Amino acid sequence: MLSKTLVLLASVASVIAAPAACKAPNTKPVTPTLPVTGTGKQLTNPPEGLELLHIALGYGIQNYTCAAQGADPVAAGALAVLYDARPLYPGQGARSLASEARFAALPGDVLAGAQPVPLRLDNDRNRTDPAHPGASLTEPFVSPPSGLTVEGVAEPLAYLGHHFFTDKGVPSFLLDDGRIFLTSKKDEAANAPADASAGPDGTGAVAWLKLSATPDAVGPAKFVYRVLTAGGNSHGCAKGAGDDSTSYTATYWFYG
Repeated sequence: MLSKTLVLLASVASVIAAPAACKAPNTKPVTPTLPVTGTGKQLTNPPEGLELLHIALGYGIQNYTCAAQGADPVAAGALAVLYDARPLYPGQGARSLASEARFAALPGDVLAGAQPVPLRLDNDRNRTDPAHPGASLTEPFVSPPSGLTVEGVAEPLAYLGHHFFTDKGVPSFLLDDGRIFLTSKKDEAANAPADASAGPDGTGAVAWLKLSATPDAVGPAKFVYRVLTAGGNSHGCAKGAGDDSTSYTATYWFYG
């Protein structure tokens, strides 16, 4: 009887001494939150039921025309290479940045960094200032495309696609190996925050935008937001008539 009691006590003691089972950590990525400017007019949110498809970092140029010296510059489209920035958003995984503030600073940091604009900037014809060339009229994008090295980030951002305007002036996005070809129209605009990066030439950050798909769009993307802009405003027309280009970066959030 005594031996049975001792065995029972030993069994109870082993249960008490056994460490509690550890719960597996929640590794589900955090759903990124579309940024807001913080003051003034805000872009409206995407309709309910849509999901975030991509967060792209766009790096390229904004184009303008000057009809005459001293005239107001007129926007004439943009060209940019798109890179996959979603892995850097906080709470996504091992590559995530430490905070949303650090992520928000990413476009400005890239524009101020050592990585040059990833376009063939060899167009010096009809420029308001030769110091600000445009992209090649025939092959503006470097081929084959490569990733974007970002200071302080271990791995380059993966190439995702291109942003360009068609010959009819339609803002377009080709990404995801062609699975998304978003031809779009501008629905809304909001001024960039006052503390947004003005860019290397100090021209100021372009506006934040909400764009929606046109009937010609291909793939699941229905809306794209241009937010967290850095640089991109025109150098102005003080030096004469012609074309002007300004480097910029921004994040593009695709929903569908």
